[in-house]
Amino acid sequence: MPAPVVDGTLVVAAGIDSWLNLTEDPAPFDLALAGLACAALALRRRFPLAVLLLTLPIAFTQDDIALAPLVALFTLAERSRNRRLLALCALGTALASIIPWSLGGPFEVSRTFTLVTFVYSLATAAAAVLFGQLVQTRRDLERQMIETEEAREHERILHAQTVLARERAQLAREMHDVVSHQVSLIAVRAGALQVSTKDADAKDAARTIRSLSVTTLDELRTMVRLLRASGGRDTELTPQPTLADLHRLVDSSGIETRLTGGLPPALGAPAQRAVYRTVQEALTNARKHAPGATATVELWHDGADVGVTVTNGVPARPSLALPGSHQGLIGLRERAEILHGTLESGPTPEGGYRVSLRIPLAANGD
Repeated sequence: MPAPVVDGTLVVAAGIDSWLNLTEDPAPFDLALAGLACAALALRRRFPLAVLLLTLPIAFTQDDIALAPLVALFTLAERSRNRRLLALCALGTALASIIPWSLGGPFEVSRTFTLVTFVYSLATAAAAVLFGQLVQTRRDLERQMIETEEAREHERILHAQTVLARERAQLAREMHDVVSHQVSLIAVRAGALQVSTKDADAKDAARTIRSLSVTTLDELRTMVRLLRASGGRDTELTPQPTLADLHRLVDSSGIETRLTGGLPPALGAPAQRAVYRTVQEALTNARKHAPGATATVELWHDGADVGVTVTNGVPARPSLALPGSHQGLIGLRERAEILHGTLESGPTPEGGYRVSLRIPLAANGD
């Protein structure tokens, strides 16, 4: 029901209550007090305390408890959180209700009846205050439930965004690890064909293939940067490579590579994938930046740690101008950090390059 209708109904009800309970032969002043008190209820929502003070004098004109002060007291309790003020207002309302009885006869005669009336009036005023506080508490709970639901919805949105970010980061990782590996191999083979062939058509085709491969690598790395921009730590996709795929990776690397050493057979799947991706990235970089060089892949474990070291020698011929963004090494370091390990990379004194991954054996569970 609209608030103006409720306020108007209460004004009318308070007026009827005052008219029925006015003392016999009311004076014009009593009628004016009653009319002012009832009319003040129209402003109870904006000025609850002032309206209560305006309704208290109506108790002087009635034999019973007036409705208007109780309505004003309820409105004040509904809107105020000052418990001391509410207690004082309830006490004041009860005292105002017993004044006519206190002044109606000798104290010795009216004392008992006045005390009973005060207790009844105080209980009625307290009920109005408690009911107003109950309405306030219910409104607070409804507001808290709405805020809680909004917070949960916001949390669900953040969770969905987090999952999406992780998927984007993993997609970027897989695109770089797999697609870049294959495209760079195509570019290297095309470049070698372009240099070695004497057929003009074959040379032109090789040049076109290499150019398209380089352009594809540029576009791929731009896409990887965009995907990684909002991504977090990765969640693995399936199927994923294991140590059993290392021999095939080395054989298809396009450079002369020697695989030595070994790792414990019970090594966890995350650590196996980290070793595989490290070897893949190191051989891809060696193929791009050190053409004609040989490489060594050494698998090792020393009891507490496991790892792999990939070392390539000095390039035998000038490298092609292939783009590089170091996204692969960034991804490898992230993989190592997830497994509480480290990744080190840098040039060797002989002019080659070395990439070394170290992972604690205790952190390699699935």
